[in-house]
Parts: sequence; C-alpha cells; structure tokens
Amino acid sequence: MPMAPETEDKKKRKPSGKRSKPLRKPALPKIPGRSRTGDASSKNGEASVLRPAAAIVPPQSVAGRALTLVVAIMSFLACLTIGAVSIVWEAADDWQNDLVREVTIQIKPADGIDMLREIDRAIALTQEFSGVGSVRALSDEETRALLQPWLGEGLDLETLPVPRLIQISVDDPSALDLGQLGATLQREIPGASLDDHSIWTSRLSAMAGAVVVGGFAIMALVLSSMVLSVIFATQSAMAGNKDVVSVLHFVGAEDSFIAREFQRHFLLLGLKGGVSGGAVAIACFLLLDVFTRQTSGQASSDQLSALFGSVSVSLPGYLGVVAIVFLVAVLTGLTSGLAVKAHLARAD
Repeated sequence: MPMAPETEDKKKRKPSGKRSKPLRKPALPKIPGRSRTGDASSKNGEASVLRPAAAIVPPQSVAGRALTLVVAIMSFLACLTIGAVSIVWEAADDWQNDLVREVTIQIKPADGIDMLREIDRAIALTQEFSGVGSVRALSDEETRALLQPWLGEGLDLETLPVPRLIQISVDDPSALDLGQLGATLQREIPGASLDDHSIWTSRLSAMAGAVVVGGFAIMALVLSSMVLSVIFATQSAMAGNKDVVSVLHFVGAEDSFIAREFQRHFLLLGLKGGVSGGAVAIACFLLLDVFTRQTSGQASSDQLSALFGSVSVSLPGYLGVVAIVFLVAVLTGLTSGLAVKAHLARAD
C-alpha cells in the first residue's frame, strides 16, 4: 500500500536520536585589571562569584626575588657609604674646631734673653686681645714629655736650645685677630712666633672634602648599577608578558596604563629592597656603636677614638639612610616606567 505524502514528510522531519552539539563562543583572553562574570551558576538564580584577574607582572617570581635582593644589597652599600661619610665629616669638623680654638706661641731661646721674663711678657700681651680665653705656658715636665719620644728621658732644658711653648685657648675665634696678634708678638717679643694651625686646618678641610666627594661618587656608582639592574629586569618582564601586552594593545589599552602597571610593581619591589637594606645598615651602625663603647680602653679602640672621636653615626647619618631608602624606591619606579615606555615605543 503506498505511503501517504504526509506520512513521508513527517518521517523526514522526525528528529533522530543524536543531539547536535551547541556552538561554543570563542574564549576571550583575560585582561589584567578586569574580571569576568560567569553564566548563571545555579537553578536558584544565584550570581556567580567574581574572580580577580591576574596582574600583568607576577608578584612572586624568581626574577622578582632576585631583583629585590640586588636592590637590598645596593641600598645597604649606599647607606654604609652615607654613614662612613657622616662619621669622617663630623670627625674633621671636630678637629677643625679644636684647632681653631687653640693657638700656640713659640719663643726660641737666644743669647742674652731671659726666657722666663719673655714668657711672662708674652702672656700679658696676649691677654689684652679680645676673644682670648686662658693663656698658660707649658711647664718643664710637659715640655720633656713632648720631647721624650725623640730625645729620650732625663733631658736638661737649660743646656738644650729648646723653644718654650705658650698655649692659648680661644673663646671667640671670630673676635680674635690672629694676624695682629702675631705681628705684635714678633715686634715686642724677640724670637716669638704665632702658630695658628692654619696649615693643618686647610689640610683637614681638603681631606674631609675629598672623602665627601668620594663617598658621593661611590653612592652614584652603586645607584647606577641598581638602575641598570632594574632596566634589565623590566625588559625581561616585558618579554615574558609579551602576549598579555599584545592583547592589551588589541583591546585599546594605552601605553601609560601598561607602564603604570609595571611601575607599580617595581616601585613596591624597590621599596621592599630599600627598606631591607636600610634596616640592615642601621643595625650595623648600632652594633658599631655598642662595640666601640664596650671595647673602650683597648689599644685599637683608643686609636679609633683619637682619630674619629666617638665612632658612632649621628642623627644626620640616620636621616641620610631614610633618604637613601626613599631615593631607591623612587628610582626603581621611575626607571621601570621609562623602560616600559621606551620598549612600547620601539614595538609600535
């Protein structure tokens, strides 16, 4: 019996047992800084939980930890340089103040001159000048103690042509006219001369200036090395995240946005390394201060105290450490931002 046309049409339109697969939407790349919501997660209509997107630069990586260590070491060396410069500068300043406040009159012996009388005249003449504090002549015992390392013990000052010294303590260096005092002594006292230690003062100033210039030069080299390390690390991070940067460019992200992401990452990294290096440097300064106090009275400690006074970093040194930490963080952030912008400009 022939099948009706309607039955044949229904048979043709009858669905088969296999279900066709639905077409999938193309997956979009994950853009850092944004989050995507999923579809409906449950039959009850509950909203899906937002998941934070990953950062452009991974916060924890081997390269990041290595760069943090490099920045910490460079910061530590720069802080040590600042501390050493502050110690030497303060010691040189103390030396200059001591030399400026002490002046010496030297009277050479000559035939027919009563040394005791000339010493008394020189003392009386010096006390008439303004700015002069105490004036006293060195005793025979003090003179022998000064000459003992070269001439030995048991010196007879009466038989040797030894110059006699008068020590002057200056209360106000700005009020004392050393030139006029020296000229008056040479005119009134035979064989008298004034030693104002100007040669030693100029040498100390030159030495302190050289130490300061050398310290800042060393600090500049250390910071330059740190900047180069940050540049290389930034370029490595850009190369490792090349696909992410390309997607960001594709969706319309500006270079300033990408540069800010890298700059924020390296700014935090530089701040962490700078604080670590500065903290270790401050700990070293405190240990040095404690060590010099506990070893006082020993030969090595006394020699250091004779040269540098109290071997300890004062408040300006610690403020310099804080400034170095801030400078390291700023340099790290600025360097990474400029390196990213330069890399993106070459890529365009």
